[in-house]
Amino acid sequence: MIYITQLIYLKEGAEDVFEQFENIAMPIIPRYNGKLLLRIRPEDSSFIEANIERPYEIHLVKFETEEDFKNFMQDDERKKFVALKNQSIKTATLIKGTKI
Repeated sequence: MIYITQLIYLKEGAEDVFEQFENIAMPIIPRYNGKLLLRIRPEDSSFIEANIERPYEIHLVKFETEEDFKNFMQDDERKKFVALKNQSIKTATLIKGTKI
């Protein structure tokens, strides 16, 4: 089992474009033995301490294997709409981990 945490930072005013991409990408996750565990849009009051910029969204997704995750990233349908992702996301930090 592999866990993916992603901190997503959007370009100013790109929320609608980002949502369009998410509406395409999120339903693809289960095709690759994945499951969206959390999709969080944190408010300033959610933070006790922060030494980085507040992300627009935080995603926690699990996949059965690293190969499943790689296959999701290479999905042809998802790749057709990567332009929406590139239009809307300023930067993202991806953190891979395992359950301990």
